Amino acid sequence: MSAVARTRTAYFCADCGNETARWQGQCPACEAWNTLVEEPRGARAEAAVPHAGAAAAVPVRLEEVAGAETERWLTGLDEFDFVLGGGLVPGSLVLVGGEPGIGKSTLLLQVAARLETLGRSTLYVSGEESAAQTRLRADRLSESAGRVTFLAETSLEAILARTAALQPAVLFVDSIQTVRTEALEGAPGSVGQVRECAAHLQREAKESGTAIFLVGHVTKGGMVAGPKTLEHIVDTVLYFEGAALDHRVLRASKNRFGAADELGVFRMGQGGLEAVANPSELFLRERGTGASGSAVVATIEGTRPLLVEVQALCSKASYGAAQRVANGFDRQRLTLLLAVLERRAGIAFGELDVFLNVAGGVRLADPAADLAVAAALGSAVFDRALPRDAVFLGEIGLGGEVRAVSQAERRVAEAARMGFATAYLPTRSVPAAPPDGIALQALPDLAALSRAVWQ
Repeated sequence: MSAVARTRTAYFCADCGNETARWQGQCPACEAWNTLVEEPRGARAEAAVPHAGAAAAVPVRLEEVAGAETERWLTGLDEFDFVLGGGLVPGSLVLVGGEPGIGKSTLLLQVAARLETLGRSTLYVSGEESAAQTRLRADRLSESAGRVTFLAETSLEAILARTAALQPAVLFVDSIQTVRTEALEGAPGSVGQVRECAAHLQREAKESGTAIFLVGHVTKGGMVAGPKTLEHIVDTVLYFEGAALDHRVLRASKNRFGAADELGVFRMGQGGLEAVANPSELFLRERGTGASGSAVVATIEGTRPLLVEVQALCSKASYGAAQRVANGFDRQRLTLLLAVLERRAGIAFGELDVFLNVAGGVRLADPAADLAVAAALGSAVFDRALPRDAVFLGEIGLGGEVRAVSQAERRVAEAARMGFATAYLPTRSVPAAPPDGIALQALPDLAALSRAVWQ
């Protein structure tokens, strides 16, 4: 019996990708308002019946699976390999997002050039630039990208056909929002098109073993544009940050083959992006001398210890309610710390405008940054500079206690390597064998912090 083709209309949530049969004001899945987008669906079979030649998956025991330890492919960019978790996994699907002009295409073209040099065949597909435009960018790179195979195409079917013919080891699609499939109606970049094209490319990666990079646009909020399910489909999500800075931060927000929140730092030069071997030195090189409100935190980004400067400024509110402004730090967490400092340390912030900044464009989500933030805030209120060679790490509880943090040994070791003489840390996090050249000051609570640095 032949299948009856029909055309239908579906509604997709732009936030979570949930599909509904009719429009609603609120998405029933994520409960967001006014996020459902109408997507005409192309002709599809009334009943999906697998054809006779379709391959069926066979269940196997995991102990019988061969090749579980797959060798990773090095790209030649050390910081990029580090963020990926030690190299590129064959058959993986990687999404690279970032603001326009931040260097996503430049980075991936450099990766393609180095892979060709290492003997890995590549296919670079662009739906936004012609071959001549890409050649102009390639000529500015320090490495030669002449051996990279380029294809200007936006049709998913044509891309898959060329991939099957050339069989590259690595495929680059720049960008996923420009690709469309004939199986669906709708413009490229729409919710249905992005999700369907990503799903087909994921299937291609798993079946052929080709590693695939997808470039994704971002929204005004800094998130990858398109349905949230796009991030669920891919194996790794990398965000490129720092368009207004002289350096770029590449962060892994998801990685099935490595540590999440891994961070790599690049500097944009005339020959493309250059890896920064010592990010701690980069983030501290412009630190002022003798100014109050400055503290250094020893944080952990993924598996990398990192020293970052936290700056605080407190001034009397001139009019209206006092302001609470945070850049690179969660504003609600800042409000919580202000309440704890006022209640447990006796520092009044009710009539003060509070401004907090994490230098270098880094975003701190590590709870160990609490102690450095508290030290910087107290320093700003009392206008008393903190010791320049001191580093702070510790989580602050609502009772004013300084709570233990993870990997304290690695944090202290990084501080000692960078020449810091004193580390203020929780009592329970003091390493049994501290590194040479750094003194450890155990702090049980905020009262101890006050006696040590403010009084």
